[in-house]
Amino acid sequence: MVKKNAIMRYKILDSLLSNRNRYYSISELLEKVNEALELDGMEPVSRRCIEKDLNTLECAPYEAAIERVWYHGKKCIRYAEEGFSIFTKKLTEEEENLLSEVLNTIGQFDGLDTFEWLDSLKKRLDIKEHRRIIQFDSNPYFEGRNLIGSLFTAISNKQVLALKYHTFKDPQVKEVVVYPYLLKEYNNRWFLIVGVEDGTILNFALDRIDDFKPMPHIDYIEPDEDLESRFDDIVGVTLFKNKPTEDILLWVNEEGYQYVKTKPLHGSQRDVKGEEDKTMREKYPALQGGRFFRLQCILNYELEQLLMSKMNQLVVLEPATLKDSLINRIKKMDLLYSSI
Repeated sequence: MVKKNAIMRYKILDSLLSNRNRYYSISELLEKVNEALELDGMEPVSRRCIEKDLNTLECAPYEAAIERVWYHGKKCIRYAEEGFSIFTKKLTEEEENLLSEVLNTIGQFDGLDTFEWLDSLKKRLDIKEHRRIIQFDSNPYFEGRNLIGSLFTAISNKQVLALKYHTFKDPQVKEVVVYPYLLKEYNNRWFLIVGVEDGTILNFALDRIDDFKPMPHIDYIEPDEDLESRFDDIVGVTLFKNKPTEDILLWVNEEGYQYVKTKPLHGSQRDVKGEEDKTMREKYPALQGGRFFRLQCILNYELEQLLMSKMNQLVVLEPATLKDSLINRIKKMDLLYSSI
């Protein structure tokens, strides 16, 4: 009878040997297995034990084909067949139906057309094609959209990347090693959110990425923060850590009120009502009708862009820094149009 800790070791080894994005030597396999055993309160094992486990996996009933290959000067061990696992089992009918629905939904997004495995999986599960039910607002001419599929795969596999990129201001290509965490869309433009070695979180527009390559010999580092809440206090993707959240007051005319009311500029948006509304109308008597709103945001470029897109319907009143920045933008626009 196979002991419980042996099954645990087989499970850990199976995960490591099936990982095509990180190759392990026998010493690294031993280290990873012992780390996992320690977390479960089990005693560490010897190198000889791991070698015997590998031999066991190659025999019945597992019959795993294990290969030893040289990579970056070290002898690495992995499954010979990509996608193999000793724990692979057939999906139930309910699981197949659920997965079919998910794949049909994902497959409708044109930006993921580099997922070659998606078509293969659909055929294997005999997924029937049907007309589109949901259509995403995507830009077919967006530079970098061909990277979405491969970057999605890199993130899901926790794959370290050597990223080549350039900026709008500097066309010279630079390279940086990154830990990809998230693909985020804003205003029909896609961004890759990554971590770097010192723990800083950066974002790269996909149309600024020239190329990237996997770095399977480098360990992946998880983010130290909750990326889902990272964008709570901003519009878009640009977060300045040293900037505080600002209380923004704006007035929207009758024409734009319903639009801003039903499609908030930010999740923190609220109507100014009651005594506060009365105070604002006394303070700004030139603003007749319309409604006042407040937002709680960190100021950034994307927020200014959003407000500028509605400048014929709203007036930013506070804070002064934001109001002055928008006034400067308007003056430059006026100067440009006046020069024509």
